[in-house]
Amino acid sequence: MRLQPVLLLLLPCASRALPGGESETALAAVEKRAEELSALNRTIWTAAEVGLVETKSSAALAQFLSRNGFAVRAGVAGMPTAFVAEAGSGKPVIGILAEFDALPGMSQKALPRREPLESGAPGHACGHSLFGVASAAAAVAAREALGGGPGTIRLYGTPAEETGIGKLYMAREGLFEDCDAVLTWHARDRSASDFFSTKAVVSAKFRFRGRAAHASASPAEGRSALDAVELMNVGANYMREHVPEDARIHYVITDGGGQPNVVPPAAEVWYYVRADSFAEVERLFARLLDVARGAALMTGTEASHEVESECHEVLVNRPLAERIHANLTRVGPPAFSEEERTFARQSQSDLGGSFEKSLADSIEPLPADPGKMKSSTDVGEVSWRVPVGALQVACYTFGAPGHSWQVVACGGMTIGEKGMLVAAKTLALTAVDLVRDPALREAARQDFVRRRGSSPLRSLVPEGRKAPKAIR
Repeated sequence: MRLQPVLLLLLPCASRALPGGESETALAAVEKRAEELSALNRTIWTAAEVGLVETKSSAALAQFLSRNGFAVRAGVAGMPTAFVAEAGSGKPVIGILAEFDALPGMSQKALPRREPLESGAPGHACGHSLFGVASAAAAVAAREALGGGPGTIRLYGTPAEETGIGKLYMAREGLFEDCDAVLTWHARDRSASDFFSTKAVVSAKFRFRGRAAHASASPAEGRSALDAVELMNVGANYMREHVPEDARIHYVITDGGGQPNVVPPAAEVWYYVRADSFAEVERLFARLLDVARGAALMTGTEASHEVESECHEVLVNRPLAERIHANLTRVGPPAFSEEERTFARQSQSDLGGSFEKSLADSIEPLPADPGKMKSSTDVGEVSWRVPVGALQVACYTFGAPGHSWQVVACGGMTIGEKGMLVAAKTLALTAVDLVRDPALREAARQDFVRRRGSSPLRSLVPEGRKAPKAIR
């Protein structure tokens, strides 16, 4: 999505700079750890663990934070790989989000051509190895810059972002309630203050129960749960014609039976339903429930469903976006070498089309109005509870789609790591700004209250539900 230049009037609090000593300390704290951060990224990138089983990745980040003076609480919100690490004391409390889960089937070497490290294995096709490391580095740098003064820097290790689980269940446990603001970032193909909302989404698994029988000798005695799944999918596909243009419906069959000569007595299909607002997701999901009931009636089976996770659309925050933009401008975009540009250019050959550049080397202007992304993130669950500011930094081939092998390749080499350091520095400066500048915190709070409104935070996840122990 290309952002168009606009003229902006910044709030007074958005242009106030950090005291020179603190800002230089924060920047130097990241730079002096550059080699250590690169090694930490390579560790997580190589481990490439999917959601809820990111054991090595979570431990590596927690150990880095512990070595740098942070107290770590592991296994929070009932998830073994979720953790909270904090340093300092008292108010204000500034949170920074860290992600570290990989995607299944996306293994890739750090090469400009498609070549898996291990066929079928996971890979960091969303850049979360970079994400977790930069966020942890920012937390350490911010605390170092603040010295022994008041204020708490808190790093949230949030697992399973790709399925919208980690932050949802951490938020439901109240872990963000005392934060004054939370910062986050993401690897992208360009650098900008992330003044974008996202799509809301609900994730649910539909299960059908039928009756087993010999598929050839006694098919009349069987009631196929797989038939019900297939009919539900047909109904959902016809439903697509009659949903708003912003809506998305995706599914995968996770259990289709054991073998063809047995009428499947059980089957399961996993659905995501998305839209630009959570209210619209609720309406669409209610219709999908009717489709499932209809499929069960047609096949003589029983239908049930389980909502495992959901994400509200991200609530943007203008004062935080402005301050992040100012700090990103100060740090500057990643400075890529000609060798890195050649690598990215070679990787573009698999994408088709032509590109004006191989890597983004500038900072996008801050738009006057919020943009809208077509993806979803559980950052939305945090943004409805506390002011959230976000950042994106060029870490991979320009024009490469998210969840592609190009993202994995760049994340395991200097292209991604240069963006990682820019993100760490920008987040560190902004975290220290938030501790030192009460006017910025108040402006962010007021903007949050205005955008949030007074409506209760609704949920499709049943009250009291605990985080799942596994995704697949």
